[in-house]
Amino acid sequence: MTPLGTCRFIPPYLLEEIGRRGGLSAELVEHQRRLDSELRHRRTDAPGHPDHPRRAARARWAVHDAGGRTELPGRPVRRDGQPESGDAGVDEAAVGISATLAMYDEVYGRASFDGEGAEVLLTVHYGRSYANAFWDGTHLVFGDGDGRIFRPFTRAVDVLAHEFAHAVTGHTAGLVYQGQSGALNESVSDVFAACLEQRVLGQSAAEGTWLIGQEIFVEGVSARALRDMAEPGTAYDDPRLGRDPQPRHMDDYVDTTEDNGGVHINSGIPNRAFVLAARAIGALSAGGSAAEGAGRIWYDALTGGSVGPDTAFSAFAAATTAAARRTGGAEHETVVREAWEQVGVTPGSRRTTPPPAPDDRLVRVSRSGGFAGLTVRGALDLDSADPRVPEVQLLVDRIDLTALARGAPQPDRFVYRFELCGDGPVDVPEQDLTRDLSELADLLLSDT
Repeated sequence: MTPLGTCRFIPPYLLEEIGRRGGLSAELVEHQRRLDSELRHRRTDAPGHPDHPRRAARARWAVHDAGGRTELPGRPVRRDGQPESGDAGVDEAAVGISATLAMYDEVYGRASFDGEGAEVLLTVHYGRSYANAFWDGTHLVFGDGDGRIFRPFTRAVDVLAHEFAHAVTGHTAGLVYQGQSGALNESVSDVFAACLEQRVLGQSAAEGTWLIGQEIFVEGVSARALRDMAEPGTAYDDPRLGRDPQPRHMDDYVDTTEDNGGVHINSGIPNRAFVLAARAIGALSAGGSAAEGAGRIWYDALTGGSVGPDTAFSAFAAATTAAARRTGGAEHETVVREAWEQVGVTPGSRRTTPPPAPDDRLVRVSRSGGFAGLTVRGALDLDSADPRVPEVQLLVDRIDLTALARGAPQPDRFVYRFELCGDGPVDVPEQDLTRDLSELADLLLSDT
């Protein structure tokens, strides 16, 4: 599992904006920053940790009450199969997790977030006026809000489903919580949150509101929701919140060092692609649901092995178009590809392009520099009978050369050049190799 850090529902840029505008007291803003700092340093997702949920579980889920404190998980209050507790936060969390687990089981054939039936640990009433919800690698945690802007975060079932999806992502593709892969991580959580809410309400993809966090704001705040997946950038415009900054197209992609490279902002782009795909596939299925239509495609892409930690938008688009072809044939593949293209993302997989020219099936890697200054080269034809072809093909489908972050070459270190099926050449210093690039280089240069 790729560590994600703590994935919080309310993005840090929004909390800071609220503080600047006087929506939260300086004391509460500092309190939440302090809690977030503690959470970033609390790593309880290692399998050997005593609180890790892979221990023998006697129930599917258990809800705890932190009682306004920040020690996790808190006092156990209700477990799967037990009656209502009378505590609204506890019982809302119980309803939400039961519905979420049912969707993953009945629609996707997945047992809990790890696929092995791990018990889900939930904590409510976390912190003092804590205006957020998060997944920390072990617990789903919900604050009660500050009462001035935010209501308790258990009120909205999509908040819980969003955080649960972070756990699923961590146990499958492990999308790194930074830049485009981080925005995809956030978007995937919104996707399954919307699927869950629509399933609970019995809505089709056409009927859904596609609003995330619709119930978390108190009356009087000028906000329809925290995010609008169908129309990014329109969810709120309030003096205490500012204006929703999400883009809806790659032309407006936000380059920023804040919020882990804008993971909560740029997620609007893949969010809109999903809505377009879900509505179109739902129409083909005579009012079909998002969960069973586009949701199944997104789930298959996330768990199918072609999406890895560093996957960028174009590579994820390629994975979903390939999954659409497998599950629904050419018609669904076309729908999904067109949805991505409408938001300015071109699927990067060769499988979604016309028949390739001869060189379009050739993969080349060279390595130069180093202390000795030697150059070695390797190449592989993907149409050949070479036993390395399946593994190389999988890596090529995952790698997006246009999205690589590359620094300057360093003294006496290697520089790698990659040419992938007609893309490139792209030079990558040794210290900037991704795991996929490193594996590809090892495969092609092992005999040189």
